[in-house]
Amino acid sequence: MPDNTAIDSMEERISRILIGAIDPHVHSGPSIAPRGIDHLELAEEMSKAGFAAVITKDHDYSGVMTAALIAKHHPQLRTKVYSSIVLNNVVGGMNPYAVEHTAAMGGKIVFMPTLAAENHLRWEKTSGWSHPASTQKMRPASPVPVLDANGQVRDDVKEILDVVAKTGMALASGHLHVSETWLVFEEAQRRGVKRLIFTHPEEIVDASLNDVRGIAAMGAFVEHSLCMFLEGSKFKVCAEEDLRKHIDAAGVEQTILASDLGQTGTFSPLEGFRRGVRLCINLGYDDDQIHRMVSTNAARAFGLEADVASAANA
Repeated sequence: MPDNTAIDSMEERISRILIGAIDPHVHSGPSIAPRGIDHLELAEEMSKAGFAAVITKDHDYSGVMTAALIAKHHPQLRTKVYSSIVLNNVVGGMNPYAVEHTAAMGGKIVFMPTLAAENHLRWEKTSGWSHPASTQKMRPASPVPVLDANGQVRDDVKEILDVVAKTGMALASGHLHVSETWLVFEEAQRRGVKRLIFTHPEEIVDASLNDVRGIAAMGAFVEHSLCMFLEGSKFKVCAEEDLRKHIDAAGVEQTILASDLGQTGTFSPLEGFRRGVRLCINLGYDDDQIHRMVSTNAARAFGLEADVASAANA
């Protein structure tokens, strides 16, 4: 017979760790791709769990307008909703106007191309994966390059980096190849960008643990998609022990855990976080270390310290 007391104690421990948590990479809807939860439902679910904030991500649009509507009409929600922009085809690729608009509306993250990254399009041909809406509802993605023919950061990318630096948003690597990420991040730092996020090195971007160490050493946060490590997730591509290797490579202080969930056919972002915390406990991290990776590191990365303090005191 299972020890229900021990089970209840573990569930309570996970709940405590998640007070003030932040999910900075969540695919809630509406979206052109099927989603299992929308932005408002996400905010309601995460509020019940005591999350401080979520940052929504859609491959095709910035959700800043929706975030503003939720803030206005649902002020009772404990979880604050923010959004991001991904520089894919639908927003015009390297479009500084779109980035400036996102910043002016309170956006937190500018993602380099994902589905339109040259690296992603190469990866897609061999992975057997394709965006679930691309061929049915819109034309296939066309490449949005970040390097020129000489392997240097393009001028239109530099213009984006200048906007990111001026507005104080975070720059995330998206689905760039890790070799491109190094060059873009180095150029970003030269141009004054202070907040850098290395997106899921465990999948698509072909990163090694040495890349993780080095990019963390330059001051970037390394963000891991919990859905890629968890049993029962249709996106699982790594062994659970691989998460420890990645965390130890970057260090707890430079690691951010995100769900990367919201799609249909798998568990919810909240359940992903609960399973992710349990995995970290099983890997031997203490509660304070885990809380840093699910809360306070992201607060530092995205300027959300006040939201975390508010959630803790609610």
